[in-house]
Amino acid sequence: MTETESIAYDVVVLGAGPVGENVADRTRAAGLATAIVERELVGGECSYWACIPSKALLRPVIARADARRVPGVDGVAGPLDAPAVLAHRDHEVGNWHDDGQVAWLDGIGADLYRGHARLAGPRTVTVTGPDGEQHVLTARHAVAVCTGSGARLPDLPGLAEVKPWTSREATGAKSVPGRLIIVGGGVVASEMATAWHALGSEVTVLVRGKGLLPRMEPFAGELVAEALAEAGVDLRTGTSVESVRREGDTVVVVTDSGDRLEADEILFATGRVPHTDDIGLETVGLEPGSWLEVDDTLRVTDSDWLYALGDVNHRALLTHQGKYQARIAGAVIAARAAGVPLLETDPWGAHAATADHAAVPQVVFTDPEAAAVGLSLAEAEQAGRRVRAVDVDLTSVEGAILYADGYRGRARMVVDLDSETLLGVTFVGPGVGELIHSASVAVAGEVPIDRLWHAVPSFPTISEVWLRLLEAYRG
Repeated sequence: MTETESIAYDVVVLGAGPVGENVADRTRAAGLATAIVERELVGGECSYWACIPSKALLRPVIARADARRVPGVDGVAGPLDAPAVLAHRDHEVGNWHDDGQVAWLDGIGADLYRGHARLAGPRTVTVTGPDGEQHVLTARHAVAVCTGSGARLPDLPGLAEVKPWTSREATGAKSVPGRLIIVGGGVVASEMATAWHALGSEVTVLVRGKGLLPRMEPFAGELVAEALAEAGVDLRTGTSVESVRREGDTVVVVTDSGDRLEADEILFATGRVPHTDDIGLETVGLEPGSWLEVDDTLRVTDSDWLYALGDVNHRALLTHQGKYQARIAGAVIAARAAGVPLLETDPWGAHAATADHAAVPQVVFTDPEAAAVGLSLAEAEQAGRRVRAVDVDLTSVEGAILYADGYRGRARMVVDLDSETLLGVTFVGPGVGELIHSASVAVAGEVPIDRLWHAVPSFPTISEVWLRLLEAYRG
């Protein structure tokens, strides 16, 4: 085989993160010959620089916080052993080795190519390997772009010289910085403020907007901000960074109000950009660096062979939602390859990613946790739905009272008054992350309120909040 020999597959997948792995798994299960290309580690951002390491850092933080709220064990919950936490994080990410993930790909029969993949016209992908070797892969049925996203940095003079943290450095740091400035108010900013403050950093959070977690119900960000402030985090809203520079080992930040702040490290958690800038989009008439617009079968608009899954299509920048899209797209690609004349693309059909619009769940692993699925009240009203929001204080739930002394939390369900089904649910409080799947089932299943009344929550658990919500709705 020469370096430029063309190798034909049914499906070629760009990116071997969780999304790419799942679409490869589904197409291989359908008997389609599949190649997958990865330029970094098999397992992708989630496995090594996002979901897994961040939760490994946060789990000890939350466990200690829970223990401190329980009489009888509160006195033994002392300072965290930061080196032990970081070592456990390293273990959970396999010390940034991907042998296990590669073995899994081998097990499903997908061919792995290491290197940088670029489209080279319709159904054609060139791969430049780490030693400069070249491969040309062609796809009989589909090319799936699963290249994910990266951190977006602001256009500030001298920022490169500061060597700022992004989410990668924040989850992979080898030691605890004495002082850490975090710029941003979303999920990454909130979780990393929670983790690094508990591990010993003096943390300052600068939020340009009015508060934290702006895409959730307002009370979610309010309760998380209140807890961070009580813990000792310096949280400043309505604040922008005007300039940043490094003086020796010190990062110096000047805000729009003229305040001068100093830290050892600075983390910018200010959004994401798609990894589509150097994958050859221009060779198929698309704009390099753009988010890729897709239909509900995850196929790129005006294409009959190109699919975009996960972060790159900008529908829901969440690992679990990307994996869901991969399962849908895998079924779609297999059906089209088999010549199925009519796909099930009606809402909630086997070949439609309907949940992207109606039932996207998310958990923010702060203390307290924030979890939501579906539409917020504001989103539902903006969509023109006739709705009613029902709120419950979690201190009315015996399971929450038993879970922790001084438990604070809140729940909301947004009810469509025409169908009497749920459009969205939000929980905030310790331990509520495990409640969100029940809400996802209710929203995705469009379960009528009258039927939910017969789904009896166990006493005494926090899930009894469902009974309180339904009682409040019924009056």
